[in-house]
Amino acid sequence: MEDGRRARPSDRPRYMISVAADLVGMHPQTLRLYEAKGLVRPGRTPGGTRLYSEADLERLRLIQRLTTELGLNHAGVEQVMRLQDELSKTRARMDRLERELRAEIAEIHRSYRREVVLYRPSQHPAPRG
Repeated sequence: MEDGRRARPSDRPRYMISVAADLVGMHPQTLRLYEAKGLVRPGRTPGGTRLYSEADLERLRLIQRLTTELGLNHAGVEQVMRLQDELSKTRARMDRLERELRAEIAEIHRSYRREVVLYRPSQHPAPRG
């Protein structure tokens, strides 16, 4: 992947356009249209054949739900998908920052001196009466 993360198995392109279209119940031309609009970005073989991953299929199913169940037009779908992508990137960034902070906290805890200090209560003078 571009950002240095290891690709998940669901990101591995494996389905040709006809198979992907069949799996999601769409026409191959619809998949080409969604790619042209930037809604889905299938992988390509060296020869240029589109290959769709499981993640691409899930994205296509979401697009299908947005258009059929919610009645969104393509502009609405583009907006929802853009926001979803932004949210995913923000979540990934927050997860990374949380891991870094937890590692930093653990390092600080390891640096604490582990000494036993006896507690001695101070002697207060007896109240005057």
